[in-house]
Order: sequence, then structure tokens, then C-alpha cells
Amino acid sequence: LLEKVTDAEVFEQFLHKKFLGAKRFSLEGAESLIPLLDRLIERAARSQVSEIVIGMAHRGRLNVLANILEKPPAQIFAEFMDKHGEDNGSGGDVKYHLGHSTDRVFGGGADASRVHLSLSFNPSHLEWVNTVVQGRVRAKQDRLNDTERSHCLPLLIHGDAAFAGQGIVAEAFNLSQLRGYRTGGTVHIVVNNQIGFT
Repeated sequence: LLEKVTDAEVFEQFLHKKFLGAKRFSLEGAESLIPLLDRLIERAARSQVSEIVIGMAHRGRLNVLANILEKPPAQIFAEFMDKHGEDNGSGGDVKYHLGHSTDRVFGGGADASRVHLSLSFNPSHLEWVNTVVQGRVRAKQDRLNDTERSHCLPLLIHGDAAFAGQGIVAEAFNLSQLRGYRTGGTVHIVVNNQIGFT
């Protein structure tokens, strides 16, 4: 846990020093999100969850990309320096809107657990990603004939004010128990932003 908090803190400090003044939506003050996500994903993988689809707004997104989805930091830094120009596959979008996917393996040998992680692209309509993630998970469950809805997990990370203040959150909860929309449950993590951004 300490290693993951340290990784999160060092990543934020490096970005702050190297890219002074660049818009980055820091995770500072909420670094405990990284070990929480890491432990949650590991436990899910060991419980036979094979895929997790993550949705989140901007705050902490770069840290999640680096320390949870294991996107190479050099690639993240290159995007800050715009070294790839228009060929970075972003479609002109900014770095804190981009998604990523990877496979994580926990343990080794016969006890190894593998889980596919994907962070959904999210433009500035912050909480709208919630229903997109839940729809992606439901489609994956249907495609895999996962009638128990236990092998693909939606994971949503909210800012506190956005969670309370944006109507799409309540709409997503209202849809969650309808037969055609059920995913078997969604994990919601609410981050205390310490400022009331919606």
C-alpha cells in the first residue's frame, strides 16, 4: 500500500516540476485512490472477474493511467510535450480525455489471475461516462453469455460534488435495476475533491 501511495505522490510531484503550469488535474490530496484501485482490481481478478471497465473524470486520470493501467510514463510525458503531433491517435483530443487498456496479472504460476482493464475515453461532460461504461459492460456480458453478470465489472470514479450535483448519476442509478440495463452491480468510488467542482 505504501509503495502505491509513494508511486502516486512521486508521479504528481514529477509532473508538477517538469510541466509547470500545464493543465493536468492532479490527484494531490487523494493519492490513496491508487492503492484502493490496485487492491480492488486484484481482489476482483482473484474472484474470477476477467474484465473491468473504468470510467472517471479528469482528476487523477493521468495517475490512474500510469499506476493502475501501467501506461508507460514516457508515453504520457511525450503527450505532454506533444512529440507525436497529430499522429498520436487522439483525434485532436487532450491528454486527460484519452482512454487506455491493458492486461494485469496478479500472482504467478497456477495461482495467477489475469484481468483486462480499460479506461473509457471521457470528454468534458464528466459524469456522462457512467452510463457509457455501464452500457459497455452490459454489451460485453451479453456477448460472453455472462447471464450471472459476474465476469465483467463496471468501476466508476466520481468527484464528490459531481456525484451529488450532476443528474446523470441519479439517472444511472434509476436504470441500474431495469432488466435490459442490469450489470450485476457497479462499484462507485467517490473522491473528495475538497472543492465543489461539478
